[in-house]
Amino acid sequence: GPRGGATGPVQALPAPTLGPEHQVTDPNAKTIKSLRVEGSQRIEPETVLSYTRLRVGIPYDAEFLDQALKDLGASDLFADFRIEGAETGDIVVRVRENPIINRVIFEGNKTLKQDKIDKEVKLKPRQIFTRSAVRADVARIIELYRRQGRFAAVVSPKMVSLDQNRVDVVFEITEGAKSKVRQINIIGNEVFSDDKLRGQMATKQARAFRFFSSATSYDQDRLNYDQQKLRQFYLTEGYADFRVISAVAELTPDKKDFIITYVVEEGKRYKFGDITVDSEIRDFDNKRLASSLPVKKGEWFNAKQVEDSVDQLNQAAGLFGYAFTEVNPDYQPDRDTLTMTVNFHIAQAQRTYVERVDINGNTQSQDKVIRREIRLAEGDAFNSFQVKRSQDRINSLGFFQDKFEIKQNPGSAGDRVVLDANVEEKSTGELQLSAGYSSLEKAIIQANITQRNFRGKGQELRLGVNYSSYSKSIEAGFTEPYLFDKNIALGIDLFRRDYNSFSYIGDTRQTTYSQVSTGFQIRTGVPLTEYWSLSARYGLSYDQVGLDKGTYYTNGVCDPLKAGRYLCDSLGNRYTSSVGYSIINDSLNSRLRPTGGSQFTFGQDLAGLGGDVKYLRTRAEFAKYKGLGGGFVASINAEGGWIKSLEKSRGAGIDKVRITDRFYLGEPQFRGFDIRGVGPRVQRIPYTTDPVTGKQTLVTSKDQITDDALGGRAYYLGRLELELPLGSGARELGLRPSIYVQAGSLFGIVQPLPTATFPVDANGIVQPLPATDPATGKLLYANTYVPDATQPTVTQSRTTLCPVGYAAMATDACVGTEVNATIPGQAPFLERFLGNSAMPRLSVGFGVNWNSPFGPLRIDIAKALLSRPGDDRKLITFNVGTQF
Repeated sequence: GPRGGATGPVQALPAPTLGPEHQVTDPNAKTIKSLRVEGSQRIEPETVLSYTRLRVGIPYDAEFLDQALKDLGASDLFADFRIEGAETGDIVVRVRENPIINRVIFEGNKTLKQDKIDKEVKLKPRQIFTRSAVRADVARIIELYRRQGRFAAVVSPKMVSLDQNRVDVVFEITEGAKSKVRQINIIGNEVFSDDKLRGQMATKQARAFRFFSSATSYDQDRLNYDQQKLRQFYLTEGYADFRVISAVAELTPDKKDFIITYVVEEGKRYKFGDITVDSEIRDFDNKRLASSLPVKKGEWFNAKQVEDSVDQLNQAAGLFGYAFTEVNPDYQPDRDTLTMTVNFHIAQAQRTYVERVDINGNTQSQDKVIRREIRLAEGDAFNSFQVKRSQDRINSLGFFQDKFEIKQNPGSAGDRVVLDANVEEKSTGELQLSAGYSSLEKAIIQANITQRNFRGKGQELRLGVNYSSYSKSIEAGFTEPYLFDKNIALGIDLFRRDYNSFSYIGDTRQTTYSQVSTGFQIRTGVPLTEYWSLSARYGLSYDQVGLDKGTYYTNGVCDPLKAGRYLCDSLGNRYTSSVGYSIINDSLNSRLRPTGGSQFTFGQDLAGLGGDVKYLRTRAEFAKYKGLGGGFVASINAEGGWIKSLEKSRGAGIDKVRITDRFYLGEPQFRGFDIRGVGPRVQRIPYTTDPVTGKQTLVTSKDQITDDALGGRAYYLGRLELELPLGSGARELGLRPSIYVQAGSLFGIVQPLPTATFPVDANGIVQPLPATDPATGKLLYANTYVPDATQPTVTQSRTTLCPVGYAAMATDACVGTEVNATIPGQAPFLERFLGNSAMPRLSVGFGVNWNSPFGPLRIDIAKALLSRPGDDRKLITFNVGTQF
């Protein structure tokens, strides 16, 4: 029939088969004479009728027509429908089709982004609008908000009619606040307190001090997780029969918060009974395996130790080449003696071989960069230790996301295993900016840019710039870890380091001495075994130690009175040509964030292959990390060094090891102290004299004191650190706090001779040193005379070399009888040699790493508890970086 109007009689449809419930039993029933559909536009009339049992020639009654209306409604195709002509048998089905959706619009969604909602809702443009679909989408959106913990969210659908039977569907969303957990109640616990048990849960009660924590939001999945956490806790404490009887979360009347109530049954506490191993693998010694397990008879039952035992047995099987070993602990509780007997059954298994190694997910890194770290190749016998070692080496690259694991999947046969390395790449470029402040340094700025996976080949490229009042430097380096695809590393470093010390003359800061090093170093390294490696290096540098001649020189020579003997003795330019080696043992499970393993390095450098400097420098470093469980990671770090000069004596009071070659200690390796803040130094402190009382004192203002760090021939430094775990919310923010204690010292140089000895008058006042004539070295005097006989009260002063009388020229004879006064030259100062002590300095501190939105951030607050006079302490250090 024609669309948009009434149809003629519809005869094409077959007669329906009527079930008993649709039989017309009314004896007065009428028969359908004709049948038309009116109002259909997109849908064919025959299609409309196909949803009903209406056909020409069949009997009908009121119940039969009601069923037809229900069938039309169930089709979800029509906004309105009715049946006319029931009295005459000329049946007309009038319909108004559902509109077509033009747009689906969301309003009010702020925390839930548009794309997240789009993935869930079923309504789409150009689909047919139905109210049931709208209701379903409302339910889906509300469920999305509930997953966010927003149980007060309200979604109101609106329909905006357009022409051509089209509509816009608008979902008006009121998100509401996140529903918090107001209270966690626990009923039935007698052994452990409520607070102790709440501490085991991921969900936390909403309190003001947890303002930033996401753990206070209600989450049904977290509720189930907390029940498991409770059970795990009791099972580690020996309560094998513990169960959670019920866990109920009730919404408060204001629909804002939840109150969670757990009902628990603790049961009795068990001890381990007999521990046995029953292995079907012939290679295993059952008794020996059982005795080596962490579970021991007579100790309190601990399910975690049982899990650890299963892991240990699996690892043992993996070492023998069994990849898919099934270890089942069989528990036999004795409720009379409260003991738990455990038998570990190891099922028969086949030795397995590596079928292939698959690498997936690397979009930037080349396959070979990953594959060369894997310790198993196709055809090798499977070995779980080698799998773990491969995993640690790939993690240590730092190119991929944390917690990377190599999966073991069945191969094409029972004795074949496929190793899957599914990596997820992360940023390997780092831009680090460090900023600090100290009373001497003022502002300190450091910038380092590093690309650890240059061109996806595992190469490292770095550039660093340092700027402060003390130092300015630029360094660049490049490392190829696998030269020509062989296991040989090659690298080169270029550097220019400009270190300045300074003092104050009046209110003006003067550079005391400059120490500039320019040079390069070539490095290479080869592995000796899986854990031991050897590296060698050659370096050439040009060191310049200089002073400002206009300020610190007299007659073209360094003046100790102005600069200090220790600096005058250090002046000069020289080349250093050195060769060195290091032996390294590295078993860390990650070089970036280790939680296990150790690293030991011993190295020596010999200078004297050409050049002007001869010495032997020795250094050693050791670090060990251990996970303590629960997220705690303990570490101990120790290092030390010693340098021995191979030159002849350079004179009394002059150390044979030059100032540029010595060790220095302070920030950043020794927290709690400033840059070069520990160890031998010379301070020059001026005297001040009160003009009224004549009392003389030493200045106390730090910026008026010349403070030159001289370095040391030997040093040691140790650190004990504990990384602290935080809740899931803090872990999501990337917060990693730690507490630490450090001890160390720098010492061992020859004490420089004093620069000057100042005279002291009868009152104990330190006097200036008299001035001398630059040409002759003789004392200079002031001669007081009357310039004009007409002005007998006016006297003036003139300079002469005569202690009595006056001579204009040094070669002239002294004429006159006046007794002249020496002219004051160098103002008095106290020179102190400090810090040359092997006695330990000690600091304690708290630091936190934060992977902030604008890059990695590190803040340290370290307090120096033990220090020596002269040490420069520093409380707070701050640095920030970013990744790309």
